[in-house]
Amino acid sequence: MDEIGIVKSTAGAFAKVSVPEKSGCEGCTAGACKPEEQSMEIDALNKAGAKAGQRVRVVIKSYTYLKGSMLVYGIPAIALITGAVLGKEIFSSQFKDTNPDILSAIFGFGLFLISFLGVKLWSLTADKKTETKPVIEEILE
Repeated sequence: MDEIGIVKSTAGAFAKVSVPEKSGCEGCTAGACKPEEQSMEIDALNKAGAKAGQRVRVVIKSYTYLKGSMLVYGIPAIALITGAVLGKEIFSSQFKDTNPDILSAIFGFGLFLISFLGVKLWSLTADKKTETKPVIEEILE
């Protein structure tokens, strides 16, 4: 996955790159959309030796992107469903005075929140690894 951006600053082997956000108004013929005004900053490994102000091509490995997407979206969704099923099918027999649907909601959202904590911990450790970072591959003229 390639992105084009402008280097805002450099620090050692890394650079902050301003990349335009993708939006529904990109390519709008009415001229109402201005995606170049909306950008996000990413930290990238400065393999090309770019300096502040230069236009660069940033490469994000598709495996890293897919793995991150699966962890951020897939794990919490699976946890929500698993918690709801466990709450209704298993724990409703232990808490006979409580409505099974309420137990399903409590356990579903409980496991959902716990999974978010796990994803946050994973992202903190992955943020320190250089192999998961985007890489500045080339400086564009």
